[in-house]
Amino acid sequence: MTTPSHVPVLLDRVVALVAPALTAPGSVFIDATLGLGGHSEAVLTRCPEAHVIGVDRDVHALDIAGKRLEPFAERTTLVHAVYDEIPDVLADLGRGPVQGILFDLGVSSMQLDVAERGFAYAVDAPLDMRMNDTTGLTAADVLNTYSGADLARILSSYGEEKFSRQIARAIVKERETEPFATSARLVELLYDVIPAPARRTGGHPAKRTFQALRIEVNDELGVLRRAIPAAIDSIGIGGRVVFMSYQSLEDRMVKQVITKRGTSTAPVDLPVVPEEHQPELKLLTRGSEKASAAEIEENPRAASVRVRAVERIRFKKDAA
Repeated sequence: MTTPSHVPVLLDRVVALVAPALTAPGSVFIDATLGLGGHSEAVLTRCPEAHVIGVDRDVHALDIAGKRLEPFAERTTLVHAVYDEIPDVLADLGRGPVQGILFDLGVSSMQLDVAERGFAYAVDAPLDMRMNDTTGLTAADVLNTYSGADLARILSSYGEEKFSRQIARAIVKERETEPFATSARLVELLYDVIPAPARRTGGHPAKRTFQALRIEVNDELGVLRRAIPAAIDSIGIGGRVVFMSYQSLEDRMVKQVITKRGTSTAPVDLPVVPEEHQPELKLLTRGSEKASAAEIEENPRAASVRVRAVERIRFKKDAA
C-alpha cells in the first residue's frame, strides 16, 4: 500500500484559534477528523494542559495517528467513530462539556495519497471511496446499481456538475456492457461526455463527479448536518469550534448554523435585548478565512479551504 504524506492545512491558525480555550488543566480538545494527527500533534505540543480526543471513521488513520501521537499517549484518547457521534463518544468516556473541537472536513491526505482507496482520479484504482473501508456501499456499487435519475441527482446536488444528466445516461449505458470497477474507465467516460470547452475550465473534468460519489458513499453532508449542532452543544462557556471546509456545500451548511446561533433573535428595534434572545455564539472569524498565497504555494491542498470559528458565550434553553 502507498505511504501517505501529510502537511496539515493552516496549522498555526487552527492552533491560534483553539489555544485560548485550552489553558486550564484538564481542558479537552476533540479532533473530530483526526486523519494523520497533524493538528492534534500541534495542539498537544503547544497546549500542555490539553487532553485530545481523536475521532475518525477510518481505522487506518487511527492506527497511523496513534503511532504519531505516542509521545503524548497519556493525554490522548483515540476513538473509532463518525464525527456526528461526538455526544455518544463523550457519554461513553464520561466527559462533560469540552473546550475545543476541530472539523477538518472532506477527504484526508491519507485517503487521497493511498491510491488503493480510490479517492483520486489521477491514478487507476478500485472505485471504493469509503472513508471507513470496513463497511457500506462503494463508489462502484453506486455507479452500478443506482438509477439514472438518482445518479443525475447526486452529480448535480453534490458535485454541482452541469452535465449530470448526460453523464448519468452514459454511465447507465456503459454498465450494461460491463460494470464499473476502476477509476480509469470512469475518467475516460467523463472525458467523452463533457464537451471540450467545458473541460478546459474549472479544473479536472472528473473532479466534480468524484466529489459527488465520495459524498454519497460516506453520507458526508448528512453527517455534517447532524454534527454541527451536536458539536456546538458539546462545548462549554468559552469553548471554541473551528470548521475547515473545502467545498461550497460544506461551508454553506456551517455558515447557516453558526450565523443563526451567533445572531440575536430579538426584534431589531428593542432598546435592550432580553437574555433569552441573546446570541449563544461569538463569531471569531470575519466571514470565512482563506489560506495565504504563501501557504497555498507550500501546501496546494490549502487552496480551497475556508475557515470559520465560533466561541460559546452563553447557553440557551431553546438552542437548536
